[in-house]
Amino acid sequence: MFEVAEVGRSISRTVYKNLEPDLHFRLLSLQQKLRDSSRSLIIIVSGVEGAGKGAVVDRLNYWFDSRDVRTHAFWDETDEERERPRFWRFWRSLPARGTVSVMFTSWYSQPITDRVFGKIDDSEFESQLEQVEDLEHTLIQDGTIIVKFWYHLSKTEQASRLEADAPISQFKQSPFVGQYARLYDHFTTVSEMAIRQSDSGISPWHIIEATDHYYRNLTTAQILVNVLEENLESSATSPVEAPRAPPRIAGQLGQKAQRTVLDTLDLSRALSRMDYESQLAAAQKRLHTLAWQMYHQHRNAVLVFEGWDAAGKGSAIRRLTAAVDARLYRVIPVGKPTDEELAHHYLWRFWRHVPRSGFLTIYDRSWYGRVLVERVEGLADRDAWLRSYREINSFEEHLLDHGTAVLKFWIHVSQEEQQRRFKAREKDPRKQHKLTAEDWRNREKWHHYKLAVNDMVAHTSTAQAPWLLVAGNDKKYARVTIINSVCDRLAQLLQTDTEDSS
Repeated sequence: MFEVAEVGRSISRTVYKNLEPDLHFRLLSLQQKLRDSSRSLIIIVSGVEGAGKGAVVDRLNYWFDSRDVRTHAFWDETDEERERPRFWRFWRSLPARGTVSVMFTSWYSQPITDRVFGKIDDSEFESQLEQVEDLEHTLIQDGTIIVKFWYHLSKTEQASRLEADAPISQFKQSPFVGQYARLYDHFTTVSEMAIRQSDSGISPWHIIEATDHYYRNLTTAQILVNVLEENLESSATSPVEAPRAPPRIAGQLGQKAQRTVLDTLDLSRALSRMDYESQLAAAQKRLHTLAWQMYHQHRNAVLVFEGWDAAGKGSAIRRLTAAVDARLYRVIPVGKPTDEELAHHYLWRFWRHVPRSGFLTIYDRSWYGRVLVERVEGLADRDAWLRSYREINSFEEHLLDHGTAVLKFWIHVSQEEQQRRFKAREKDPRKQHKLTAEDWRNREKWHHYKLAVNDMVAHTSTAQAPWLLVAGNDKKYARVTIINSVCDRLAQLLQTDTEDSS
């Protein structure tokens, strides 16, 4: 069963009154340090029903300056949340740098309750906990401080609290307390499994005996003070820890050009005007039908467009969206991050736009900027972009596990063709705004970008979400190739659904 500290499980009201004000002051002071740092704080409040978790949340909101604290209760999924990957609801609620998020129930709650009620088996339970561990590791590496509390009550104490008739305590009780009390032994067994698997050196659990509320509250405050002092004593933006198994990277900045996957493309491939118009019309008609089938079958898709400047990403997206009812898709143009986006993990702004069931989201540039422009231009340090391969693969696995189709396109053109298009843009008043001094500067790092693309494809092209490298010197050929590829993937997804239901 749960092991808790043997000393100080109960303290007097007098002792509490003497010690609590100092801890309150220290927490406010530490919150100011947090506000001035690039760190954020997540407090997870979990435990046995009836242990006073709600009272702890109330106390946390009292101890901290509530202007920078947000409390999130993940106890009932909305329709909006059910139509997206499970972690979407958590990512959209992550605290900005300098702020605090109190999670009253968290990403542990659903796996535990599903296992208790037999909705998932041990294998799926362990798999979901591994996803939780991966999420916590990703956030901690980005500078988030995670403090996890588990409040424990004995079976006898829980039963006695259920019999209490104090109006306020009954009013504040969870509506599920009776249901969980009947499954106390099973609930604690499953919870112990979850805690053992997710109790790591960088994200440990703090198990607190909750029979005495003075002890419970004081211990909570003291642990928070200790953790925040330890993490905020330096100006580092993230904990000191080596990244998990960084991938071997073939190309480094400063190396001479070498043969990459982009060199395997036949850039001479082209379509005549007549062939283009007939094939485009057929592909768009097919896509229109498939998009509506996706909607009616509650399936969604994410399309990622990357490529060289002037490679034709925008024109390909316009031909694609021309075939889809405007109610069914959304295009997300990705540029320089806003202040709000910079205050979160770089994946946060992409999680926000994950489509609900039945819809498409098209990213014009994407999360791959971390391993492309941010890598080449030195906007992300080496450890950050190295670990992002794992983080990106994990993000896409969440989409795929939810049944989302993930299609990723890199449109490749030659240096000569890019220069020709740049020159044409300079002369065309309608397109001059698309050309910037930065576009010309990027050409000087062409070979560095090629190496970065090669590594990106090598480390993030998976069986379910492979990269499609498109020869783009002829825009007509590229557009038709992309739309046909989208149609084939959506048709495959819908066919799988049909087979599964038969």
